[in-house]
Amino acid sequence: GLTASARRDRSRDVLAGIFARMTSALASDERAVQFPIPAGVHAEKVVSVRHYTDRLFSFRITRPQSFRFRSGEFVMIGLPNAEKPVFRAYSVASPAWDEELEFFSIKVPDGPLTQHLQKIQPGDTVLMRQKSTGTLVLDALTPAKRLFMISTGTGIAPFASLLRDPDTYEKFEQVYLTHTCRDRAELAYGQELVAALKDDPLIGELTEGRVTLYNSTTREESPCMGRITALIGSGKFYSDLGIEPFNPETDRVMICGSMEMLRDVKELVEGLGFVEGSLSAPASFVVERAFVG
Repeated sequence: GLTASARRDRSRDVLAGIFARMTSALASDERAVQFPIPAGVHAEKVVSVRHYTDRLFSFRITRPQSFRFRSGEFVMIGLPNAEKPVFRAYSVASPAWDEELEFFSIKVPDGPLTQHLQKIQPGDTVLMRQKSTGTLVLDALTPAKRLFMISTGTGIAPFASLLRDPDTYEKFEQVYLTHTCRDRAELAYGQELVAALKDDPLIGELTEGRVTLYNSTTREESPCMGRITALIGSGKFYSDLGIEPFNPETDRVMICGSMEMLRDVKELVEGLGFVEGSLSAPASFVVERAFVG
């Protein structure tokens, strides 16, 4: 048989193995509590995560009971992985009435936040500052017939919130969402969002026949190719949808996406007589860049 010392060694090895497995199981919990949660910051739990492509993912977190926001606003999000966590601006993609908060994010390989954020799993902790803000809100626009939401990439997020808000349908008769990405797979988030509207228990009936999605890609071959400014500028956007061109008398425009697209669409609508609005002075268009990093 084994000597007493060999038995001791073996049981020590077995215990060490059990301990190693326990500590690795605890490591995921440990990660969350390693650093103190900064004062005045909500620590929320990840409820679900969905990866769309190697560049895009969405996630849902619990919502603090005290948290109020207007559909279309953004919050500052971080992770409890440092003494002074990095915070980045994220538009809330869920509507103001939802009991969870949804976000749609790009994955930046060396982004100070997204390189870590893209690895989150249900149960992990996400930090959120208490205040929401932003310009892409209905209150910054005067009422009109048609609302155009122009987006590229993750710039669709605030519109995902607004499309699910009953106020949008109180204020406008028709809503047009444009979403332009490099590749077709990146359009899935918006396509699923719009397809699900009709079955939404709160707003399903309101959206019937009133929401139109217009997709284009800039790199991968697809039924509609090109940058949205080129498609609007050439008139193809209007003829594809069989609609009247932009008119400040009847239309309102919300713009969110890359800096370049923002500049071009802002220039285009200002050339047509649209005026930039704000909460203090509502007008005919609003604009906000989609943040990354």
